[in-house]
Amino acid sequence: MPGISTRPSVAFAQARPFRRLVIVSHRLPVVVETGEGHSHVRRTVGGLASGVEAFLRAGAGMGPSRPPVWVGWPGHASGAQAEAGVRKALATVEGLSPVFLGAALHTRFYDGFSNRTLWPLCHTFPSKVDLEQDAWEAYRSANVAFRDAVLSVLEEGDLVWVHDYQLMLLPALLRERVPDLPIAYFHHIPFPALDVLRVLPDPWARALLTGMLGADVIGLQTHDDVRKILRGFEHLLGVDSQAGAITRDDRVTLVDTFPIGVDFAQWDARVDDPQVQAELRLASVSLKGRQVVLSVDRLDYTKGILNRLLAFEAFLERRPEWRRRATLVAIVVPSRAGVEAYRSMRTQIEEVVGRVNGRYGDLAWTPVLYQYKALDVPALSALYLRADVALVTPLRDGMNLVAKEFLATRRDCTASLVLSDMAGAARELGEAILVNPFHVDGLTEALGQALEMPEQERRRRCEHMRARIKRYDVVRWGTEQVERLREARERTEALRARRLPLRERARMVQAWRDATSRLLMLDYDGTLVPFEPDPSAAAPDAELLGLLARLADVPATRVVVVSGRDAATMETWLGGLGVQLVAEHGARVREAGSAWSTSPGLPGSVRHRVIDLMQVFADRLPGALVEVKDQSLAWHWRASDPGDGSTRARELVGALGALGMGPSVHVVTGKKVVEVREAAAHKGTAARRWAAMSQGAIIVAAGDDETDEDLFAALPPDAWTLRVGSGGSRARFNLSNVQDLRDLLSDLASTSEAGA
Repeated sequence: MPGISTRPSVAFAQARPFRRLVIVSHRLPVVVETGEGHSHVRRTVGGLASGVEAFLRAGAGMGPSRPPVWVGWPGHASGAQAEAGVRKALATVEGLSPVFLGAALHTRFYDGFSNRTLWPLCHTFPSKVDLEQDAWEAYRSANVAFRDAVLSVLEEGDLVWVHDYQLMLLPALLRERVPDLPIAYFHHIPFPALDVLRVLPDPWARALLTGMLGADVIGLQTHDDVRKILRGFEHLLGVDSQAGAITRDDRVTLVDTFPIGVDFAQWDARVDDPQVQAELRLASVSLKGRQVVLSVDRLDYTKGILNRLLAFEAFLERRPEWRRRATLVAIVVPSRAGVEAYRSMRTQIEEVVGRVNGRYGDLAWTPVLYQYKALDVPALSALYLRADVALVTPLRDGMNLVAKEFLATRRDCTASLVLSDMAGAARELGEAILVNPFHVDGLTEALGQALEMPEQERRRRCEHMRARIKRYDVVRWGTEQVERLREARERTEALRARRLPLRERARMVQAWRDATSRLLMLDYDGTLVPFEPDPSAAAPDAELLGLLARLADVPATRVVVVSGRDAATMETWLGGLGVQLVAEHGARVREAGSAWSTSPGLPGSVRHRVIDLMQVFADRLPGALVEVKDQSLAWHWRASDPGDGSTRARELVGALGALGMGPSVHVVTGKKVVEVREAAAHKGTAARRWAAMSQGAIIVAAGDDETDEDLFAALPPDAWTLRVGSGGSRARFNLSNVQDLRDLLSDLASTSEAGA
């Protein structure tokens, strides 16, 4: 790969500002048209390409020093000669890099998995979802091809911006090869609710979510979409988020809302364009004396075109006074003409158009002016300017830019907007007449309201909406994603800065070797051993037992295992190693070779009430269990559904607080556990006891969750305190995982043995 190493690089991770933007989408923003011995490039209009190009034209405040590169599919090109012709044609436009896919692969990837699986899934049409293994394999193969194409153009200082559902696997595929690459992912269409997402086979759903988590920032159109994707991460991957921030694998991913806008200034200026004015004069002549209702959509079952036509038919039936006064201009843009379902849909639409025109039309008036074709920008702008009502009623839509383009064009603010409340745009355009697009009667009533709305009311609503989309235009949409990506990178760098550096690690090992006495305090679950769904399955392995025994045998060294486990379990697992044991977070203590000492524990009346309450919550959550210890009580939910478990855990904490247990009892939340214990018995108390017995010793302590923060806080500032895993902590440093700690302990044991 030219220009960049695929190995992690701190310098690359910290490169600012980004020097070049690499945009990746399924299609390039052009179409390569080939003929007899020649080919030429034609720009595409609308959709993703128009939005991103408008952002690029404005510069977006990024300050890149080099022009952007756009990676995407240029269309079918069979054979080396055809590909060479496409490359030659694309060379006439700066910054375009093609991804060639064989015709069969592209069909299975795009027409198959992307549009027969993901498209209906995301738009909440589960009955239309195809689950073909071959299509899934093609989707993965195509994403790999896109990865390789990106890697072939990548340079140091690039920011990669991946777009939409066809490339959900790509961020993680890129991350595997270039770990420090800045990556943003934007999902243009709706995101499915968890119960709909589960229509997919579990491995597919997990792979898609994991793929997106390869990005530093994940953008969606609405807050509702953000809630849905975070729930998917939590339930299917067990990944928690804090205010939309996900910490995983030493990296922070931010998930946020970025509703895509339009190039407001450009659409607003079109009223002054001579070509638009010429088209407007033509439209005004042909539609003279009519109130115009405008419908513009790509042919798709998600767009609600049939319902719209049925509503207009019902309107003419119920409101005869509007016959010969109102005309529906219905523009249907061709889409997926090779798919039988879409051909059938077109036939149905044309049948309804024919029926309405046959039933109500005459020589002087055609109720529905229907065109099955794409319009150029001047013709579309002219229709926006001529319309009295825009009827934008998709059954489900990520955003819908037709509504925003219409408003941006209408400087005069004399038109009405009827908008589906199933479109993402409805979250921003609340002054529109919002409708349920499935309810034909409601659409009919809304159409009458829009046509008869007083001009003053039209202006008031329109002006509010125009002001809003002017403020949040396409430039702000793109800029905010770049800024959030910068924030994610900074948070990742801050997280990594807490990792124990090699230099400090070497200094710790040397200090351990040179010390005359040593104190080692270690949590158990999540620190010395990985968590297990069943707590009883987390018994120490032979490697750990040998490691602890070696450390305990070092002269002038105390090894203390400080755990929330019950005393009997700790005695069984670790009692013969010569280590000191602290059970139930400090409620029970045993020095090596001595009997257990015990704190007073929970009052009996409190204990019984807590057990009963915890059992009720365990009964409500499959996989949850109550652990009754000698001095404390724990409610575990590690084997439960992550989303349901976190919800029930919050409810349990609230219910425990309502019991009125008094200041001598504390409720503590750890990693997928809620514990109730005596307030005075905690890991900090145990830490102070052992630290007082080890004056002048080097102290090393490690833990992994909130219960270990008491331990860290109780130790002197010069202690080597380590938190296993991510997250803020009182500990001086973080380690990535259990194995990192074991490797460190092995080094401590080895250096002690060498120095003995």
